Amino acid sequence: MTSATDTLPRPTVTPEPPPPDKAPRWSLPALIAILILAAALYSWNLSGSSLNSFYSAAVMSGTESWKAWFFGSLDAGNFMTVDKPPFALMVMGLSCRIFGFGTWQMMLPMVLVAVATIWILHASVKRVWGHGAATVAALVLALTPITVAINRDNNPDTLLVFLMVAGAALALRATYDGRLLPLLGSAACYGLAFNTKMLQGYIALPAVFAVYLYAARPTLVKRIVNLLLAGVVLAVSSFWWAAAVSLVPASERPYIGGSTDGTAWNLIMGYNGLGRIFGGEGNGGGGGGGGGGGGGFSGAGGIGRMFNEILGGQISWLIPFSAIALLGGLVLCVRAPRTDLTRAALLMWGGWTVLHYLTFAMAEGTMHPYYTTALAPGIAALCGGGGLMLLRAFRADKRWAWVLPLALGVTAVWAIVLLRRASGWNTWLWPAVGVVMALAIVGLFVFRSGRSGNRLRLLTASVAAAIVAAVAGPAAYAWSVPSGAGSGGGGMGGTNPTAGPSTGGGMGGPGDGGGGGGGGRGGFPDGGNDGGPGGQQGGFPGGRQAGGGNGELPGGTAEAGGTAPNAQPGEGADGMRGGLGGGMGGASSELIAYLKKHQDGAKWLLAVSSSQSAAQLVLSSGEPVISMWGWSGSDKAMTPTRLKELVRAGELHYIQIGGGGMGGGPGGGSDVSSEVTEWVRKNGTAVKESDYGKTATDSGSDTSSQSDQSTIYRLDPSDVS
Repeated sequence: MTSATDTLPRPTVTPEPPPPDKAPRWSLPALIAILILAAALYSWNLSGSSLNSFYSAAVMSGTESWKAWFFGSLDAGNFMTVDKPPFALMVMGLSCRIFGFGTWQMMLPMVLVAVATIWILHASVKRVWGHGAATVAALVLALTPITVAINRDNNPDTLLVFLMVAGAALALRATYDGRLLPLLGSAACYGLAFNTKMLQGYIALPAVFAVYLYAARPTLVKRIVNLLLAGVVLAVSSFWWAAAVSLVPASERPYIGGSTDGTAWNLIMGYNGLGRIFGGEGNGGGGGGGGGGGGGFSGAGGIGRMFNEILGGQISWLIPFSAIALLGGLVLCVRAPRTDLTRAALLMWGGWTVLHYLTFAMAEGTMHPYYTTALAPGIAALCGGGGLMLLRAFRADKRWAWVLPLALGVTAVWAIVLLRRASGWNTWLWPAVGVVMALAIVGLFVFRSGRSGNRLRLLTASVAAAIVAAVAGPAAYAWSVPSGAGSGGGGMGGTNPTAGPSTGGGMGGPGDGGGGGGGGRGGFPDGGNDGGPGGQQGGFPGGRQAGGGNGELPGGTAEAGGTAPNAQPGEGADGMRGGLGGGMGGASSELIAYLKKHQDGAKWLLAVSSSQSAAQLVLSSGEPVISMWGWSGSDKAMTPTRLKELVRAGELHYIQIGGGGMGGGPGGGSDVSSEVTEWVRKNGTAVKESDYGKTATDSGSDTSSQSDQSTIYRLDPSDVS
C-alpha cells in the first residue's frame, strides 16, 4: 500500500518553524483578541461567583499566619491542613497579603496564569505548525466550557494546567533544539505541578519524557543523561515540601488533611494518589460510581465517561475531531525522520490527551468534572496543528479528500447531540450549527483547488465557517458561566464548578452513584447543602447558614471594596455569597457572636466535625476553627487525648457534636469519634439556644435536650480529669 506521504510535498507535512518576519499581519491582533476574550470570560462578574470556601478559608488563614501559609492550613491556629499540597494556596495567599484578602485579590493570579496558559500553548503550536494552527488552538482552549468554569474558581486546577502546559512546551523546545536547560525547566514545572495537585501533575509526564527520549537531536547516551538530570530536578521540585513537612515534629505541625496518619507521604500515596484511581483511601470506589468518595460526580467509570450527560458538554465537543486529527497527522508523518518536530509535537500532545482521557475515564475514586480541564490543552493543540495537516492533505491529495470533511461532520453531529441534551436551552443553536457546518463542508469541496483570487478567499471563508460551527456549542456553554445563563456555576458552586445548562445527568452526590443526580441541587438529598453535621440547615443550632448575603466579604465588608475582613461580634455570618462562600454549612450570626464573646482567650473559636463547616466558620468569624475529621470525614486528627490537651491548655472551649456528625456523619462510626463524642457529652455543658438569642419557640425545642440534633458544648480546664 502506498503511503500518502509519497505524493505530499515534505514541507506541507513537516513544516519548519516560519521565520519571525513572515508572521501574517492578522496573527498578533488575533492572539490579543483571544487573550482579551479569555480574560473577560474568566473575570466577568467574578464577584457574583461562589468560590470554594474550603480553599478561601485556607488562603485567609495564610494571610494571618506564615505557618498556615507554608503548610496550607485550613485555620490560622494550624490544627489541620487542606487535603492538597499548598502551592496554589501560596500563590493566592501572597496576592492577598499584598493587596488584601478578597475575591479579586485571591483570583487575580489565577486569572493571569489562565491567560498565560493560552499564550504558552499558542507559542508552542506556532513553533511547529504556524500562526493559523496556533490561533485555532488558542481559541479552542479559551472556549472549553469546563476550563472557563474552573478558571473562575479558586481550586488549584488552573495553576496545575498552567504548569503542565509550560512543562510540555519547554520539553518540546528541548526536543527541537537539543538544549538541556529547557528540559530541566520542564522537569521543574512538573515538580511544581506535583506540589499543586500531587500525582495528577504527573499524568502527562510519561508522554513528555518519552517524546524527548525518542525525538530529541542529541545522541541516545546524551538524551538518557539529560533525562536523568531532569529526573533529579523533578524529584527536588516535587518532594521539597513533603520532605520539609516530615522534618517538623508531629507535635509542632498541623495534621495533614486527607492522610490517615498525619503525614504528607501518606497523602501522596493514598488519598491524593492511587486512591483517586482505584478508589478507597477516602475516595469511595466500586467502578467510579458511588461509595462515599464522590466518584459519582462524573458518572460511572468507563471508556465512554467523557461523553456522558455530565461530562459531555464540559469537555467532549472536539474530542472526536482531535482523535481523527491525531491519527491522520501520524499517518502523514509516518516516513518522517526520527527528529521530525511535527511528529514529536503530535506524539506529545496526543500522548497528553490519551493519558488524561484514560485516567479520568477509568478512575474509580473521586472524579469531579473540573478535573477534565487538563484534557483541554491537548485537544486544542491537536485541533489546531492536526487540523491544519488534514486541511493541507485535503487540498493536496485526493486520497485524503474525505478525512477533513468527515472529521468536521462528526464534530457537527456530536455538537448537535450535546445541544439537544439541554432541553429548551438555546434551541436555535443546534440547527444553526448543522446548517453552517454543512455549508462549510460544501464550500471546502467546491473551492478545494483555490490557489489565489476569489476561490482562495471563499475557501478561507469556508474554513472559518467550519471553525465557527465547531466552537459555537462550547462558546455558548462557556458564556453561560459569567453571564449566569444555564446553571452557570454548576451544581455545587465553587466546590464543583461546571458550565452550561442542566442536561439531566445531575451532579451525583456521595452515594448516589452518579446516575440521576442526588435529588436536589448540588447532588445532596432533598436539595440540602453539605453543611456538615446536623439535621438543620447548615448543621448548626439556630438553623441559619453562613452562605447568603449580597456580595460581601466576611465581616460585612463589601466585596467590591476588596478590603480584608474586620468582623465584629455577630457580623459577617451571612456575607459569603459574593465570591468567598460556596454554599457549605455555617452557623447563625447570633451563635458566632456568642462564641466570640465567651471565647475567653482560646486559640480556636469552635471545633466541628467537617472541613466544610469549619471553612465557612473561619470565613464568617475571622477566627480559627478546628476541623476534627477533615474533608472526607476519614481523617483522625482529633483524639480524646488531643482534645483533653487543648481543653486543659485553655486553647479550645466549644465543640459541636451530634446531628449526624460524630458517630453518624463525617468521622462517624469510628471508634475515635465515638470516644470523643462520649467524653464531650459526659464532661461538657450544653449551650442552650436561648443563651445566644434563640428561644424554644424559634427552634421548636431546646437542642441541649436532644442528642440527635447538633449541639454546642462548653468545656473548661476544670472539666478535664
